[in-house]
Amino acid sequence: MTRAEIQQVKQRFGIIGNNEALSRDIDIAIQVAPTDLSVLITGESGVGKESFPQIIHQYSKRKHGQYIAVNCGAIPEGTIDSELFGHEKGAFTGAIGERKGYFGEANGGTIFLDEVGELPLSTQARLLRVLESGEFLKVGSSKVQKTDVRVVAATNVNLLQAIYDGRFREDLYYRLNTIPIQVPSLRDRGDDVILLFKKFAHDFAEKYRMPSIQLTDGAKDVLLDYTWPGNVRQLKNITEQISIIETNRDIDAKILKTYLPSSNINRLPAITGKNDHKNYESERELLYTVLFDMRQEVSELKKVVHTLMADRNNIKHVPTDVSTNNVTTLPTIIHSVKSPMSSSIDAPMVEEYVEEPLSLDEVEREMIRKALERHHGKRKNAAQDLNISERTLYRKLKEYGLD
Repeated sequence: MTRAEIQQVKQRFGIIGNNEALSRDIDIAIQVAPTDLSVLITGESGVGKESFPQIIHQYSKRKHGQYIAVNCGAIPEGTIDSELFGHEKGAFTGAIGERKGYFGEANGGTIFLDEVGELPLSTQARLLRVLESGEFLKVGSSKVQKTDVRVVAATNVNLLQAIYDGRFREDLYYRLNTIPIQVPSLRDRGDDVILLFKKFAHDFAEKYRMPSIQLTDGAKDVLLDYTWPGNVRQLKNITEQISIIETNRDIDAKILKTYLPSSNINRLPAITGKNDHKNYESERELLYTVLFDMRQEVSELKKVVHTLMADRNNIKHVPTDVSTNNVTTLPTIIHSVKSPMSSSIDAPMVEEYVEEPLSLDEVEREMIRKALERHHGKRKNAAQDLNISERTLYRKLKEYGLD
């Protein structure tokens, strides 16, 4: 396609930008539209992947048929088969009537499966059958249904990694990826970020009936230097915030920076350094990893305490110095604990010194007291936590005056 033709497509579908990779993606979408080949659109969240299946549908022979967009990640696993392929009356609890399903409704049209990487494996098998033969079964039915549907899928998940992890079928990947379209991230689109900001600022000025905000040269530099982890969606959100909040319509670098959060945690070298060998897909995954490591260390400490208590119960005689009445004490304990946030295996060990010697009785009494506090006085739960019997706990409570 010529540059002018691609520009017409951009105007029709509200796509802003002159980036060459973006224009190439639009060209591919137009070229593949007249065929029935499956298309897989990949790219980070917020880059605007949803525009391409609409281009493909509108420039295809199916443009007068149904176009249905399905967010696979928003449908619960227990109902997604019914949503996609339909169900018979009484197929499951709550199925009070028959349902046609999206593949039945879109016969002769196009289905856009957004977040296809979130599909359960069982649903992936059903989808593969549709792609291979155009056949599917409704939930609760043994009658084969036929459909003529063009499938366009999108994902921000690395499907090759998902295949390696056993979360996505390799045969389905190659069926969907007949024609790949990789949508560039906003930080790779150069001056497009300035054009998008101006467009969003103009739109919000009309929406809220106020003068449009303008960027100074310094603010434009900040806009270009920022990494935009949320891509176009994040830029639009920030532009709206500034349009509503700022009374000064000339936005300089200092004002703009107050609306730009720090780069997302995935990019911090201290956490994802070379020695870590982990790819954290989200802040939540990182938090779970840290908490899991902390839990492991707490478990190890509990094992040490349980061992000390077991040794205490096995001691037949505790030597004492009668003349000075000094009780035999525990040796000084040194804990070497590696910080769970450390990203390097060569990081120095942090040593915690407990200089004050404590008797076995004092350690045991304190552990019992804390266990009772944790379980709000419930002795059964406290005994389980301490890995001793309730009978032993009752005896210790009486012995230490804790009952």
